Amino acid sequence: MKADLNGITIAYSDRGKGLPLLLIHGFPLCRNMWRPQAEALAKAGCRVITPDLRGFGESKLASENVSMDLYADDIVALLDHLRIDKAVVGGMSMGGYVLLNLMERYPDRVAAPIFIVTKAGGDDDAGKARRTALAEASRLQGILPVAEAFRNLLFAPATLIDNPELVDNVFGWVRATDPLAAAAALIAMRERKDCVSLLGGISQPALVIGADQDLAIPVENARIIAEGLQDADLCILHGGGHMVNLEQPEGFNEAILEFIAGL
Repeated sequence: MKADLNGITIAYSDRGKGLPLLLIHGFPLCRNMWRPQAEALAKAGCRVITPDLRGFGESKLASENVSMDLYADDIVALLDHLRIDKAVVGGMSMGGYVLLNLMERYPDRVAAPIFIVTKAGGDDDAGKARRTALAEASRLQGILPVAEAFRNLLFAPATLIDNPELVDNVFGWVRATDPLAAAAALIAMRERKDCVSLLGGISQPALVIGADQDLAIPVENARIIAEGLQDADLCILHGGGHMVNLEQPEGFNEAILEFIAGL
């Protein structure tokens, strides 16, 4: 499905009926990453909404001037379009940064946040420099430098060996990403706020999911988020990496369904 929102066309999928659950993908990915969740959670009684952030997947990029504020505004515009007052919202990695922005600026639109392999802190100087360099490479050379930079970060080491088909599928999505959108997102991530101090003001029940083999955002970051929140369940999935929802789909889906059942 597609909708014209905030001056661009946003693509999204909308499956099932019941409690609205909106899932925000990570970088440099698209809504395809949620396929195992969309089917299983819709069957379990959720209305699962998975948008492509602007510039990713089938959503358009109006300009390279993007920010976490703008990504969050797009999510709220989609909720308005779907006439959803409040949803459970999950954000993976960069999607978690968008979720933190929502919690700061639109807390009344989030019934409960689900933080997935993400972190609340901002980038240090070295991290900012890496994002700047990779953004420039993406603009000048295309998406390949981004794909190469993330190839060994997205999966648990065992997944690279044992499940090459999954790895190839994910990198097909990465290679299809607009390099200008990737560059814009890298700068938006570089410039995002440090949100650790925000956590203590979040009163909604929350779920934090980490993965013990995550090479992109180490699992300690999940513990920091959970400890900072007022009311959080922490789930550490074993054997999965940054793409834990695809590497460990059964355990991942079970964690979300258990959390939702307790709301």
